This record gives sequence, C-alpha cells and structure tokens, in this order.
Amino acid sequence: MLIPQPMTSVQQPEPFDDWDWIYEIKHVGFRALAVIEHGQCRLFSRKKHRRTGYQDLREALVKEVNAETAEVAVVDHLGRSVFADMMQRRHLARYFAFDLLSLNGEDLTKLPLLTRMEKLKRILPSRSPHVLYVDHSHGNGSALYRLACQLDLEGIVAKRADSKYEDNPNVRSWIKIKNPAYSQKDGRGDLFKRAG
Repeated sequence: MLIPQPMTSVQQPEPFDDWDWIYEIKHVGFRALAVIEHGQCRLFSRKKHRRTGYQDLREALVKEVNAETAEVAVVDHLGRSVFADMMQRRHLARYFAFDLLSLNGEDLTKLPLLTRMEKLKRILPSRSPHVLYVDHSHGNGSALYRLACQLDLEGIVAKRADSKYEDNPNVRSWIKIKNPAYSQKDGRGDLFKRAG
C-alpha cells in the first residue's frame, strides 16, 4: 500500500464560526497512519517511519476496525490526552480515528471530508477501550474552543467539510487553534528527547 503524505494543518490564534467548516478537539499524541492488511496492523509516523510498539493497540485495530489514519494518544479520566504519560507508556494507548483514506482497496482521498468521516464511523466499533471516533461540531468553532480552554485541552482543529485529503501548502483546509493557557504545553521537547 502506498503511504499518503499527511494533511498539513496551519496554525492561527483565534477561533471562528463558519458552516462550511467542522471543528474537533485537538488531541495530544502521535499522529499515526494505521495500515490494516492481511490480518496485521502497521503504524506509520507523519514522516512515514514505521512505529514499533503499541502491540495491544495494533491487535485491537486489526480485530475492531479498518480505519486508516488517526492519533495514538493516552487519555486521563476526563478524556484529556496526558502527554507525559503517553511518552512513557504509563497507561493504555488509545487510537483516535479522525479520517479514513482507503477502504477495501478503494482510495477515498478525493472524497469530501464529511463523506470520509461517515464511512469511518460505520466501520468503527460502537464501544471500545482502544479505538475512539473523533466527533465534531458543525459551524461553531468559538463555542468548542471555549470549552477546550475550560477543560484545559490543547485546543481545536477546524477542517473544511468538503476538503479532500491532500498535502497542498497553498490550501488551508485544516487549521489548528491552540489554547495559550494549556497546562502541558511546556517541556514537550524534553519528553521527546528522553523517549528517543
């Protein structure tokens, strides 16, 4: 299977409201592409490096879904990603599925985002300790951003509802809006160094 180039997200400081956009909570974690073929799951980083480890998560993905891209993250009791715990693998890893790039040999990257997400939701388990569907709100980014800040989350991601999955730096289809007061924003580089 050809590994696609990940979508690029740009950053901006302020949230916005627009019915042509959907808004998701920004989870902290490793962005990984899960490729499920022939009863096996391989995880790839944004730079297309194979991620080893997370055996329990890879086994769960094979058993439960055929999703192609999401984030690997560890969450605490409020559903917040706890970055230090994830880096040191202190808790159960979870796969937050937010897009589907291919299914049963069909390339879905040219379909609109909302169509891909509908297909993704249909192939995910309704309940799983390992795999979670990243839901969204439609049109109202400001309210979701305020909630993310109140819950001490990293922020939100805005995505054009009709966007294709393509890496084009001239197209601003995915925008991340970060919480400036997020409690885990400092010290990330040190955690990466210790884990590497």
